[in-house]
Amino acid sequence: MISQGFVLKDNMVLMVQQHVQRGEIVWNFPGGGIHKGESPEDACIREIKEETGYEVKIKELLYTESTKFTYLVEIVGGKMFVDKSNEDNEDIIDVYWVSIDDKTKWDNITLPIFDLYQKSIK
Repeated sequence: MISQGFVLKDNMVLMVQQHVQRGEIVWNFPGGGIHKGESPEDACIREIKEETGYEVKIKELLYTESTKFTYLVEIVGGKMFVDKSNEDNEDIIDVYWVSIDDKTKWDNITLPIFDLYQKSIK
């Protein structure tokens, strides 16, 4: 199961550039696997801290399906930093603030989440 966070600030979305198992390099929301005994919310907070350096709080559940949870989160502390010494981050190339208008970074996995967010604020 996967838990990830959607962070929007000043028309920029926090995304990680990473290698995926199929061999591609993709742009994704920070997140990852839920540990045994860990709630999806706690996993989201932990994964974002590990992958980006930011401390966040959950605002609301934005999307869920059987094995994936996506939360709208807000930064409450920390500094952008990828801990390359953490072996769980070996697939992470870097972390970026990506413009919501930069369509080259969005794909068929991330764009529907962004669309859900836009509908939720209307």
